[in-house]
Amino acid sequence: MSLRVELYDTTLRDGAQGTGFSYTVDDRLRILHKLDQLGVPYIEGGWPGANPRDTEFFRLATKEDLQTATLTAFGMTRKAGEGAEQSAILRDVLDAGTEVVCIVGKSWDLHVTEALRTDLEEAVAMVRDSVAFLRSEGRRVFFDAEHFFDGYRSNPGFALAVLEAARDAGAERLVLCDTNGGMLPFDVASIVDDVAPQVSTPLGIHVHNDTGCAVANSLMAVEHGVYQVQGVVNGYGERTGNADLIPIAANLVLKMGAECLPDGAVERLTDVSHYVAEVANVAPDSRQPYAGRYAFTHKAGLHASGVARLSGAYEHISPEAVGNHRGVVASDLGGAATLRMKAAEFGLNLDDPSIPKLLDELKGREAHGYTFEVADASLELLMRRAGGWSQPFFRVESYRVHVEERVGDGEPPLAEATVKVRTNGTRHIESAEGQGPVGALDNALRKALSNDYPELEHIVLEDFRVRVLDETHGTGAVVRVLIDTSNGQREWTTVGVSENIIEASWEALVDGYLYGLLHPREDDTS
Repeated sequence: MSLRVELYDTTLRDGAQGTGFSYTVDDRLRILHKLDQLGVPYIEGGWPGANPRDTEFFRLATKEDLQTATLTAFGMTRKAGEGAEQSAILRDVLDAGTEVVCIVGKSWDLHVTEALRTDLEEAVAMVRDSVAFLRSEGRRVFFDAEHFFDGYRSNPGFALAVLEAARDAGAERLVLCDTNGGMLPFDVASIVDDVAPQVSTPLGIHVHNDTGCAVANSLMAVEHGVYQVQGVVNGYGERTGNADLIPIAANLVLKMGAECLPDGAVERLTDVSHYVAEVANVAPDSRQPYAGRYAFTHKAGLHASGVARLSGAYEHISPEAVGNHRGVVASDLGGAATLRMKAAEFGLNLDDPSIPKLLDELKGREAHGYTFEVADASLELLMRRAGGWSQPFFRVESYRVHVEERVGDGEPPLAEATVKVRTNGTRHIESAEGQGPVGALDNALRKALSNDYPELEHIVLEDFRVRVLDETHGTGAVVRVLIDTSNGQREWTTVGVSENIIEASWEALVDGYLYGLLHPREDDTS
């Protein structure tokens, strides 16, 4: 009999509590549909009544047509000393209009006596009354036992009494929460082994990542009998975050043979991971297991040559199994096999005589301070030139930039740049201002090229990073500049290196425009 596991996503509620995260109502609806398309059975939308945004989301989301997922609303038990029927919190949860609700209650005696300032008997009654009231109103109920693992260590009798109260009142899932995120896998295994035989209701697990063990703890809980796993796409959440549903789902399906997603869904995990990161307006974690940009990228020459011959020798699964792809990093640690794989990745055909020369140039540049590990766009241009390619788009004649500060007028310094370029036989001389020299150069170059290349309208400089490579040389030190550019459909990084920060910036800037013209947006190719 195959292992069956139920996934419960709380990206829109617990994940939104991470520092720097703020989803609009539209953002939440987009993520809701993406997770529904993936096949996640339960999606927690937020806490209705906690703020106007959550309330508005449920007003709209309950009208959406979901294909596979059940939308759930989150809340807490009644307060101490009040009746469940009079609880404004429970009323808000009911008003959300979802079939399933998940409520949280205290299961650590310390929180009951010190935070709630009530007795343990009343705490158990709060859970029992709240679940029973919601059931009487026709709702299915999941119960999150907050701080359960700490509570069980402190007072196992009380922690179990809380679970039993929720079970007897009609809760369908009893979710054991490591709210402080302090448990290790063997802690989780031991406590789940103790608890599982004492309750008949399916158990769930909800853990935070403060020890770096959230994924491992979730999988260990499944191994010891837990049925529902709660987590967040990309592991977003308070402090160090929640359990990351991306590697959890991949491990369950590919490593443990579990049924938790529809057929073919695991191949969309990378896409979902990057989509949620984009909506959250954060950079995807390049080293995220399974879905990260570098999850299947090889740098060392031995690894790169080995994976070219036998990928399974250096990769625990095929990248395509989770919708990712294999990559190699061209660096001074690599060799000819690395360059051949990288050329294939770029769709280039390098002849054998050009490879030793390219390898020498690559190693020489890296010795000077270049890094092509994150600057694939500059690497592709370098490899094309090594194969005899000459770019047809524009030719730079010269550029200059100066910064002027008018003393006493209270205004910030203003940079002005002039560039001279030729495009299609026409010479352009353009000047532009900017808040800094790189901004001025960017504006002037864009101005010079835009008439011939209107697709530049979509190309945007998104990030600019400078690193001093040898601080002992003071202002004469070599600097490396990395520029991230986007056209709204893809992003790329270019690199420039020089003792002159303007020259390094110009090199990376020009390569960024050149790469964008070489790889236009799909809607710019007509």
